[in-house]
Formats: sequence, structure tokens, C-alpha cells
Amino acid sequence: MSGQSEGARALSRRGPALARLKNVLAQVGWSVGPVIIALLITGGLLLLMGVNPLEYYGFILRKGLLTPVGFQATLTRMGPLLLIGASLIVAFRAGLWNLGGDGQFLLGAVLASALAAPLDSLGSPVWLTLTTGLAVGAVMGALWSLLPAMLKAWQDINEIITSLMMSFLGVSLANVLVKLVFFDAGTTVPETRTLPYEHRLPSLFGTNISSGLLIGLAAVIAVHALMTRTAFGLQLRTIGANPRAAIHAGLPLGLLTVAVFALSSALAGLAGAVEVLGIEGNVRADWNPAYSLVVVPLVFLARFNGYGTIAFVFIFSVLSIGSESAARRMGVPNHFTLVTVAILLFVFALLEMVAQRRRDRDGSL
Repeated sequence: MSGQSEGARALSRRGPALARLKNVLAQVGWSVGPVIIALLITGGLLLLMGVNPLEYYGFILRKGLLTPVGFQATLTRMGPLLLIGASLIVAFRAGLWNLGGDGQFLLGAVLASALAAPLDSLGSPVWLTLTTGLAVGAVMGALWSLLPAMLKAWQDINEIITSLMMSFLGVSLANVLVKLVFFDAGTTVPETRTLPYEHRLPSLFGTNISSGLLIGLAAVIAVHALMTRTAFGLQLRTIGANPRAAIHAGLPLGLLTVAVFALSSALAGLAGAVEVLGIEGNVRADWNPAYSLVVVPLVFLARFNGYGTIAFVFIFSVLSIGSESAARRMGVPNHFTLVTVAILLFVFALLEMVAQRRRDRDGSL
């Protein structure tokens, strides 16, 4: 009898563990599955273009991951992308759509560059120049989101439309500032003054990896902890899950909405500052890497999880760096990676629709 009871207790202890393992494996499958399907579809497109998919993907892996120069470039690119990922996690977890990241990114980059180079030329300490530039970029990003935030908070106007409109305006304003206000008179192509390489964000461990990577990692981990382990994060998740319940619970919905937008947009502006102070050194006219909308499907694939976002941003960075070399070597369009991301988003949406229908069907039984 005692042996049977001990066996029963052992099974009861293993039951929850097995359930958690099954849940984790299911989440991994729903995240990795769309990536595999998207790569297979992209491979079919490559075949139609007369390109060997295995050779193409192998070339990307070699250039983006297996060579010292490519691997360092991959890790450097991750810094701004991780900050944008942190920005989106804050907004999406709170049930808000901040799609104005490109405008916030560019305005943060322009203001950081416009301030950092003159400060440096005046003999300001490097740490003060960089800290000021990063802070100005974050503040500019937050300020640019105030209008969509207030319209959503107190007029309930769809933030998707307003944030996208402000993004287009922000991109245009950034170009105007570069061409007419902050341009370097000593250059033929309009651009801001260049911050010397030795005065940019320091490299890591004697490599070419920008310390912007550490800023991005710290931001994602901090946001993940904020949203999962603090009372403020619980309030934001409550708003995202059920705004009416949040109102009945006495939460200040309007103020929290503005706070979410401010934090999310500050991280996007900080991403622009990290890009220009750690990598580019200046902002050229009509420059727009358009990182924000590219990171959206990566954050969704990670299920708004900070650590999952780090993994998917790393994968995308490898693809991005490797595909730039593959485009020159194999005759593939330079922005073919964006086609992969678009297919990935479509596949993810399709699988989510199938999963939602299955949940609705199971719930009705």
C-alpha cells in the first residue's frame, strides 16, 4: 500500500511539471514553426529566381554568423533593434499599438547627433556628451508620442492611425532638420556634423561590437521584469487584457495610457540615439533604416517575451547582415530579407487565425 501511495504521489508531482513542459514546447512550436514555414516559402521564391536556396542560406550564415567581422556586425546591429523591441513590448503588453517608431527613432537620432557633435567640439567629456545625446534622443521620442497618447487617452481615437501619421510626419521633419537646420556646412551631401569614431559609444572587449548592444539587452531585460514582476506592469497588463475591468478597478486609464506611450516612444528615440552615437556617427538626409515595423513580427513571434525577443532579434540580425553580402554575391535584391519578414508576418497571422478558431471550437463544445 505504501509503495502504491508513493507512486501516486510521484505521479502527482510529475503531472504539473509535464503540463508545464508541454506548454513550453507548444509555445516554442508556435514561435519557431512560422519561421521554418517562411524560410521554406522564401526558398521557393529563390528557386523561381534561379538561386539555390541552400547556397543562399548557407552564405547568409557564413557571413552573418561564422566570420568574425560578420558576427560583430550582427551583434552591433542588435542594439537599436532590441531597444525598438523593448518599446513594442511595453505598448503591446498594455494593449496599445505604438506604430510610430520610425518617426520617433529618426527624430531621436537627429537631435542626439545635432547635440553630441557640437558638445564634443567644445571639449565636453566623452561620457557627458554621450549621456546627454542618449537622454535627448529618448526625450524627443517621448515628446513625439504625446499627441497620439492624449488623443487615445481622452478621446479614444485609434492610436494605430495617429501613431502612423505622426511617424510619417516625424520622418519628414527629421529630413527637414538635417537639410535646413543641423546640416554640416562643410559637406556636399546634407548631413549632420560627424561625431569622431573614438568619441562614440565604446566598443566591447577590443572588438568592433558597439556597447549599444549592452544598452539594448539591458532595456529588454528591464522591460520584461517591469511587465512581469512589478505592480505597474500588472496595471498595464490589466489594461491590455480588459480595459473595462481596469476602469472598474479604479486604475487611471488615461494617465497610464500616456505613460505607456511615453515609455515606449522614449525607448524608440533612444534606439535612434544609440544608432547614431554608436554606429553611424551622423544622420544623412533621407536616411531611414525603417527598423520599427520590421521588429513588430519578431515581438509577436516572441509572444511579447523579452528573452524570446532577444533570440528573434539575433536571428533577424544574422539574416540582415548576411543578406547584404548575399545580395552582392548572388544577385538577390538587396532588401530580400524584408520579403522574408513579410512572409513571416503573413504565416504567423494565418496560424494565429487557425489557433483562434480551434480555441473557439473547443470552447463551444
